[in-house]
Amino acid sequence: MTRSPDAAESMSRDDATPSTAISDTATPSTPDMPRNALAIVITLCFGGLVASLMQTLIIPVQPELPQLLNTSISNASWIITATLLGGAVAMPIAGRLGDMYGKQRVILASSVLLVVGSLICAIGGSLLPMLIGRTVQGLAMGFIPVGISLMREVTPPRLTSMAVAAMSATLGVGGAIGLPLSAWVAQTWDWRALFWTSAGLAVIITVLVLTVIPNIADNAGGKLDVVGAIGLSVGLCGALIAISKGKDWGWTSGTTLGFFALGIVVLLAWAYFELRHSDPLVDLRSSAKPTVLLTNIAAIAIGFGMMAQAIVVPMMLEVPEAAGGFGQTILQTGLWMAPGGIMMMVFAPVSGTLINNLGPKLTLAIGAAVLGVGYLTAFFLMNAPWQLAVASIIASAGVGIGYAAMPTLVMGAVPLTEAGAAVGLNGLMRSVGTTLSSAIMAVVLAASTVSMGGHDIPTHTAFKWCFLIGAIAAFVGVAITMLIPRSASTTEETVA
Repeated sequence: MTRSPDAAESMSRDDATPSTAISDTATPSTPDMPRNALAIVITLCFGGLVASLMQTLIIPVQPELPQLLNTSISNASWIITATLLGGAVAMPIAGRLGDMYGKQRVILASSVLLVVGSLICAIGGSLLPMLIGRTVQGLAMGFIPVGISLMREVTPPRLTSMAVAAMSATLGVGGAIGLPLSAWVAQTWDWRALFWTSAGLAVIITVLVLTVIPNIADNAGGKLDVVGAIGLSVGLCGALIAISKGKDWGWTSGTTLGFFALGIVVLLAWAYFELRHSDPLVDLRSSAKPTVLLTNIAAIAIGFGMMAQAIVVPMMLEVPEAAGGFGQTILQTGLWMAPGGIMMMVFAPVSGTLINNLGPKLTLAIGAAVLGVGYLTAFFLMNAPWQLAVASIIASAGVGIGYAAMPTLVMGAVPLTEAGAAVGLNGLMRSVGTTLSSAIMAVVLAASTVSMGGHDIPTHTAFKWCFLIGAIAAFVGVAITMLIPRSASTTEETVA
């Protein structure tokens, strides 16, 4: 039986160890590529870090946004949602564009989008330009999955797993260190300084991409599936808006149910269309492979767990002491959370070593288990800020390990020409998990409150339930990970 080159390539990758598999499928295009590999990795990680900073950039001034922009609280909340939607839509589409037209070009476009979005927010003084700018900033999140897939092609075998681990960690690190950094900037200067700062960083990244990142011949060609891109965007926006705004609108309101129904119907129609398209935006058949499918389901559970601690721990730190909290300011809270973000980056090389020695499957299971232990630590130790900080450090270490293993698993199971789209889809699944987490944590915290100064403040019991739910999500991620086939290609090769 004759195999296609892609099939043979996929089989050889699956049977090899992850780090070797990723590197063997991508020979550097120029002799000096390995020499420049470290500079490339540092540039990509820095860009991913700044792109993910956008998640928490606006949080320190969120309470003042209605007054600053002369709008309602409900309208101002869309400024957070806009970035979420932009990032969710961008990751799979940017991944596919990178596979088609070259990853360096898409990375450069993402960095330019970050510059443009930041400038729009810095200059605009009303709701509409802020929404547009924040959406464009979210679109820059496509930098991360494309950067991860590019590392497969530009790093030597000894560096690939470490590089992917470091780049993956930026998803969590940026959000964690963004809170204290943006709080400091907002308190030291005007709120617009947040966006001037992000614009300056984005310009630096753009220059680095132009001078450091090679434009290698990695474009597979093809024509962009415009209908698929529109369908995915509409479907995702409908479902994610319903989930993220359900608490404000009411979970049983016609608006919430309407958006959710629209999203699900459009996504089902999109999947039907993609399965019949000759050059789809997302190859759903490749995505249905057990390794890819189960990794993406695990990504939802682990993304849920990552976001839960990012929401619940800061909120508990900021609850007034009279209501059973710790009365920390936003800056103090950010400083308590910062070690967790740093821990994600510290564990990147640890994760790379685990991937090389144990394989990405066991590494992902270990990461999810450590995340669960972090939540259990918070469940039993929540009587002082330092205890919550320790729990956050443990959970963040688990996220750092797990986030590094997921793209390695996915890239080892798909052809090189689909790597960007596959990693982008995996990033989308993590976004779905974080969105679900945000919605569910809000419901749990609102279910048990005490009234203080005209505000409803979550009780200790509500926080304990959140930590327990986070632990369950993490251990569900462990169970799903253990179902991933050790080598999906072994059976296929035997049959062949």
